[in-house]
Amino acid sequence: MTSLVSSPLPPIGTAQSGAEDRVVRQVLMTMALVFLCLFLFLPLAVVFHEALSKGWAVSVAAITEPDARAAIGLTLMAAGIAVPLNLVFGVCAAWTVTRFEFRGKSLLITLIDLPFSVSPVIVGLIYVLMFGAQGWFGGWLQAHDVQILFAVPGIVLATVFVTVPFVARELIPLMQSQGCEQEEAAIVLGASGWRVFWHVTLPNIRWGLFYGVILCNARAMGEFGAVSVVSGHIRGLTNTLPLHVEILYNEYNFAAAFSVASLLALLALLTLALKSLAQWRLRVLNVPSVSESFA
Repeated sequence: MTSLVSSPLPPIGTAQSGAEDRVVRQVLMTMALVFLCLFLFLPLAVVFHEALSKGWAVSVAAITEPDARAAIGLTLMAAGIAVPLNLVFGVCAAWTVTRFEFRGKSLLITLIDLPFSVSPVIVGLIYVLMFGAQGWFGGWLQAHDVQILFAVPGIVLATVFVTVPFVARELIPLMQSQGCEQEEAAIVLGASGWRVFWHVTLPNIRWGLFYGVILCNARAMGEFGAVSVVSGHIRGLTNTLPLHVEILYNEYNFAAAFSVASLLALLALLTLALKSLAQWRLRVLNVPSVSESFA
């Protein structure tokens, strides 16, 4: 006698829910694309369009005139000082947090994250309260003819402060995920501390370090709030690129303002490309990036 085996029935509403899922996915993708076009691609296109609205000659002249060259030089100088300092600090802080247990470890991590939670304008005001003419150290600085505010040192200090977390916060999750077994093995085999760092630790963290440096450099060159407070807006002396763009725009010199802004836009595009490369390498290594570590 042949037994009849009934085939399992498909769940009720499966086809309908699948169609609804596709519709929802398409709607969300369309909304995301529209949002990106309106708030990312369109403003970027406007920057380059306005920069070239009066021709290449005007755009090149706006970038090569003395005040613009001084702003570019000051921006590169501030980033050139802030990024190496934060690179060294970030490596040391990440090594300390991930390789040692000590009292105050949570406090150190909190202090590293502090620039993320403090407004850059407040950072500038802090330096004014410390180094201004009526500040805590203002009298001593004037007596010794040392100028920090409205000069290059103030701009560098503000830039260093706002860029402190990037390298450290990228390296900490990376080094935690890798562990310290390889370093311990190298020490057991007789390697010195420096050899362990240069031949074991540094090769393992190079892509995370590269990613952190990229973000740190982008923030250093694009910082506006803190630098605006401490710079004094002296043309040709204490204006960085973002401040120079603001001055040109306030003077209704739109073509020159957008021409200089296009340099920052190109820097952003280059940073995005390098960031994507670093994120791809970190994904290959199965390591969380700094954005994922805050999620």
